[in-house]
Parts: sequence; C-alpha cells; structure tokens
Amino acid sequence: MTKKILTDSVKSPISLKGSECVIYHSVALSQYTSYRVGGIARWYVEPQTWDDIQAVFEWIEKQQIPFTCLGAGSNLLVSDEGISGLVLNTCHFKDYAIDEENNQVTVGAGYSLPKLAWKVAKKGLQGLDWAVGIPGTVGGAVVMNAGAHKGCIADILINAVVAYGDGNIEVLSRDELEYTYRTSKLQNQQALVLKATLALKSGMAREEMLRITTDNFRMRKNTQPYDKPSCGSVFRNPQPKAAGWLIEKIGLKGYQIGGAQVSHRHANFIINSGNATARDIFSLINHVQEEVEKKWSILLHPEVKLLGQF
Repeated sequence: MTKKILTDSVKSPISLKGSECVIYHSVALSQYTSYRVGGIARWYVEPQTWDDIQAVFEWIEKQQIPFTCLGAGSNLLVSDEGISGLVLNTCHFKDYAIDEENNQVTVGAGYSLPKLAWKVAKKGLQGLDWAVGIPGTVGGAVVMNAGAHKGCIADILINAVVAYGDGNIEVLSRDELEYTYRTSKLQNQQALVLKATLALKSGMAREEMLRITTDNFRMRKNTQPYDKPSCGSVFRNPQPKAAGWLIEKIGLKGYQIGGAQVSHRHANFIINSGNATARDIFSLINHVQEEVEKKWSILLHPEVKLLGQF
C-alpha cells in the first residue's frame, strides 16, 4: 500500500510532461524519517522509473534548485526548518534480480536492506548476514558504506548505477566510489544511486546461513532500542574503542534534552522518547560529543547525516 503524502500546501501538485511523475509542494518529512522528526520539504517527489528520473532532473535544471536523496530515512536527522530544495525519495526502486550461477544479486536503491539479507540467506548465500538488523535501503547503504558485525557493503559491492543532477548516468565500481569507514565519495555530491550489484558466496547450507543471520538479528534486537524511533548508531566508532562504550563509561545513558534521550539499552543510540524535535536531538548529539572529548580527548564523528539548517 502506498503511503499517503501529507502536505501543508494548497498548491496543486505538478505533473511532469512525458512521465507519470508528480511533484508535491510543502510535504511533511517527519512521516519519512525513522526519527519521526523533521520539517517541510519545499518540493517532494517519488519517481518510479528511469524516465521519471530524467524528467525530474530536467525540472530541477529548469528550476535551478538542489535535490536531496531520501530512502528509508533511517540514517538522517532532518532539521525542524525543513529542506528548501527538492526531496527525491527512491522508495519505488525495488527491482530484484539474482544471477544464481555467479552468486550475484542486482537490486534497486529503494530495496530494504534487511529484507534483502533475509532473502539471500534463504538461498544459502553469504555476504549480507551482517545487514539483517540495519534499517535502511540498498541505496543508502551504498552511499554511506553501511556495515555491522565486521562486514560492510564495500566488501561485496561490484558496482552501482548512479545518476547525477546534470542527467548523466554512470556505473561506478567499488574502487571508484572511494570507500572508507562509513563513507563514500557520493556523500558530498548531487548524485542518486539507482541500483547496485553485489557479489555473494555460496557453499553454506541454507539452514546454517539462516541460523547465522537469525543470531545476528537477535543480538541487535536484544542490545539495541528497536522499540523507539532512532536513526540507528549515531556516531562512528573511533577504533579501537566503540562509541557506545565511551559514552556509557561517562554515565550518559538516559541523559535527556527535551524529548531526545541517550538510550538506556545502547549508548550509541539517541532515541525520540515521544515528543523530540530535531533541535533536541541535535543538541544532545553536541552534548555527547563535548562530554566524550572532555573525558577521553576523542572527538566522536556523527554517522547520522544532517539535512537542512541547524
């Protein structure tokens, strides 16, 4: 079922010529973020085909406005002030194709990462068991080099199809994406991942692969606050220490600013306890950074991506 698009505008949606695409004005972004916070997108669109993408990019070029990509909204903190340009949601890009002979899978940017992890595990394929508890999409995972349990997307990516704001489309290899820990070169570009091809491994019994995947999921569920809105892990781990350990050791579990709280279950999670604003969460992120640096002389770098003005 398609989610209803909630708008605060009396302006009529814009239908793009030559496509089925509709651009909406003044859309509430809190309905699309896992934090359940965020202001208004001045313009919002959910393209469904590559033709739609081309039509959207032509419109962007004509309007001379920037665009912001949105997938599952699980690794984002959107400002209470909203986003002034166009927000482009890849939620309809859910193509799935598997090459069982070569153990490769090609999936659209909007495909759920946990769903994909379960799907390939059921075929006895290795390589994505680490992703089973990560809320998000394949596109987001490619952009930020998502990872857990000593695995990450860079380990298995063959290539990604990327569209740029000028209308050009490129196929980029893992090396061309310049991966490092929880980042890629796409994070600072006006670019949109359309799909990705991943290399998996065979040779393990389906039952054993499902057991490993289930164990990973249970461990994350038992140690992380899945019952409250959050963005997942807030900070990158400053090796060899874990961010959660550093935060916990200075007694910040449960610390709260407004409706934002450092989780009692896992200190590297900041949760929306029910009435948080983006400003509450941002302020708590800054407080945690300051206290950790004061105690440990380590500056924690956010893993969560900030969108809009703070």
